[in-house]
Amino acid sequence: MKKPLIGTAAALLFAGATALAGAPAATASTATTTTTVTSPQAGKAAAVTFAGTVALSNCSGSLVRFPASTASDPALVLSNGHCLETGMPGPGQVVTNQTSSRSFTLLNASGGSLGTVKASKMVYGTMTDTDVSIYQLNTTYAAIQSRYGIAPLTVAATHPVQGSSIKVVSGYWKKIYSCSADGFAYRLKEADWTFKDSLRYTSTCNVIGGTSGSPVVDANSGQVVAVNNTINEDGQRCTLNNPCEVDQNGAVTVRRGIGYAQETYIIPACFGPGNKLDLTRAGCTLPRP
Repeated sequence: MKKPLIGTAAALLFAGATALAGAPAATASTATTTTTVTSPQAGKAAAVTFAGTVALSNCSGSLVRFPASTASDPALVLSNGHCLETGMPGPGQVVTNQTSSRSFTLLNASGGSLGTVKASKMVYGTMTDTDVSIYQLNTTYAAIQSRYGIAPLTVAATHPVQGSSIKVVSGYWKKIYSCSADGFAYRLKEADWTFKDSLRYTSTCNVIGGTSGSPVVDANSGQVVAVNNTINEDGQRCTLNNPCEVDQNGAVTVRRGIGYAQETYIIPACFGPGNKLDLTRAGCTLPRP
């Protein structure tokens, strides 16, 4: 769980050594720019592209909406808690509703820059149980659609399915990794942090530094089911950059070279009308401050 990338130049020199997700660089066989899939809802061909993703100064992210969000709501950006500009939250730390002017580069379908969108506040950030940050922008979904022609990605409100085809879409590197949901780790421990019910990738999603915060998109529905956050780099046990799995009985499993993401289906229940965070809402299980 290393500090996020400081900049592109540093990233190119130290790829794989400067972010929570930091394995060897992806090869052409594991990274593409677009993938055509079939949407079961619409019955039409859909495409997992970079449209709706963003590049942070040190990580990846995505413009997202929840199932009940409306076009007039303030837009939200999803990334990792360890990508916060204020530094990585400590175990047990939850940060909410902090003023932020952070900038995000909004991407088109091919990964080209459309312009910059800015946050008005950091709504939620933690590395306890999960690894997530959510920013509120100073504009609405409707305004972004009108200006840039970009719609947000929808965060699914249901648990991801084992064996499903997924895409990890990195706006920072402009690469899409293709693999499957191999299973779920009851607990994922990395140094002092513990994540619950983490999604485990099959080996072809060998994510690297800068992919932290990338949306994990279900290839069938086109919806976000998780946010990419880590990989076991060296085969070490439960250390920084080497997360280990711990089952219900306390048994530890180490999977060298395997990456993980934190599920996002628990997030929509914590937001009410107007995309307002409310950790007291029924069904909300995100950690509280």
